[in-house]
Amino acid sequence: MRIAIASDHAAIDLKAELREYLIGLGHQVADLGPDTADRVDYPDYGYKLAAIVADGTAERGVALCGSGIGISIAVNRNPALRCALVSEPLSAALAREHNDANAIAMGARLTGVDMAKACIDAFLNTDFAGGRHGPRVDKLSNPDLEGATA
Repeated sequence: MRIAIASDHAAIDLKAELREYLIGLGHQVADLGPDTADRVDYPDYGYKLAAIVADGTAERGVALCGSGIGISIAVNRNPALRCALVSEPLSAALAREHNDANAIAMGARLTGVDMAKACIDAFLNTDFAGGRHGPRVDKLSNPDLEGATA
C-alpha cells in the first residue's frame, strides 16, 4: 500500500519510528516531513498529506502532532479526507469499518510507539463495512445530501 506520513516538530521522533515500521511491513511510504525538529506549523503538513491522499498518490495517510488534534483538523479541511483522531486500536478499526477513514491522526505526547503501531495495524487491516455506513460516509464530503439514513 502507498502511505503518506507527516508530522510537526513535536512528533518527528514518532514519525521516524512509524515510517520504518511501515516500510518493514512492505508498504511504500512518502515521508512528507519535516526532516528536523525545528519548529514548524502542523497545518502545513496536514494540508500536504491531505493533498496527496486526495489525488491518489497515497492510498492512506498517517498524520502526527503533539496531541493529534491540530493536524487532524488540518487534514479534514480537504473534503476528500476522512481523518480520525485515534488513541487505541479499536478506534482505528472503527474509523475504517464505519467511516471509511483514509487517514488517521495520533498525538506523539499522548500515544506511545507500541500503541501507535497497534493503531496503524488496525487501520490498515480493517475494511470499510459499507452497507448502512455508505450513505453516511457520502454525506461527510457532501453536506447537502439528504435521506438514506438506515
